[in-house]
Amino acid sequence: MKIFITGGAGFIGCNLAHHHLTRGDTVVVFDNLSRKGTPSNLEWLRAEAGERLSFVRGDIRDFDALRAALAPDVARVYHMAGQVAVTTSVVDPREDFEINALGTFNVLEAVRAVAPQAIMFYASTNKVYGGMEEVVVVEEATRYRYRDFPQGIPESQTLDFHSPYGCSKGAGDQYVRDYTRIYGMRTVVFRQSCIYGTRQFGVEDQGWIAHFCIAARLGRPISIYGNGKQVRDILWIEDLIAAYQAAAERIDVAAGRIYNIGGGPENTMSIWTECGAILSRLAGREIPVTYGDWRPGDQPVYVSDIRKAERELGWRPKVSVEEGIGRLWRWIDANPGLFG
Repeated sequence: MKIFITGGAGFIGCNLAHHHLTRGDTVVVFDNLSRKGTPSNLEWLRAEAGERLSFVRGDIRDFDALRAALAPDVARVYHMAGQVAVTTSVVDPREDFEINALGTFNVLEAVRAVAPQAIMFYASTNKVYGGMEEVVVVEEATRYRYRDFPQGIPESQTLDFHSPYGCSKGAGDQYVRDYTRIYGMRTVVFRQSCIYGTRQFGVEDQGWIAHFCIAARLGRPISIYGNGKQVRDILWIEDLIAAYQAAAERIDVAAGRIYNIGGGPENTMSIWTECGAILSRLAGREIPVTYGDWRPGDQPVYVSDIRKAERELGWRPKVSVEEGIGRLWRWIDANPGLFG
């Protein structure tokens, strides 16, 4: 197969590219290399792939560049490129809109024009549900939890875009779904929770698990927004890739559908009271942190109800929280030079 990945040198994108390259597929990576770590990820892919990897340096805000990079025989398009941080969107909402909303529209239109038969995946976010202020949250010793949603938040939860980032990603989310209804394209939306794994160069406002692991391993400062009891369900990168593969194999069911994809209620962790304890054990020392104010639209708890994906795609996560963080820690430990 021929695969096209926007943001293909980013964390999720390069892991998807590697997955397909190891299967014998040819992969086109379309990326502007603006994110930290993307040149290193591209170099890694090139070393692994040889001639089956093509790289196009481009920006999803450039429709003509996207259209020129696509080929009619592309089988799958993974749209992974985007502006990824709430804080950045608040500082510069126009750029956030242009990248996430207009950029996604450009990808859709390019696929519709050049390769309308391709399966197109869109990496959406749980932030489309907003702060969910009406959902009752209970505070416990080390974490928050839902009072009434033991299985997590389902796809039927009311959309309530909060923050420019939530608005721009939500616009893309709805556009991608509608292109199946209106144009018959085979699109699938994954509202992803916290994805983590190797080749992730996390920073303070995005990729928090990798950021904390890198900082703890290298003795760098860590800042916590809020009290550290915020809970997220977390998903190891290989489990996410398995979800994409499952959706592609069942595209007759998945086309036009939206799925919450995360670790689910069995793979949750509070961002510091519990994560910090795991990292302290791995580091063999107590890790100091500082605390600041909550960020706009931050959810005290977010856990994905992943039963729809299990029911329709036959997918469930396999890698536990402890196992995944241990794998990430060992990768960082083996590659300290990547984080200079």
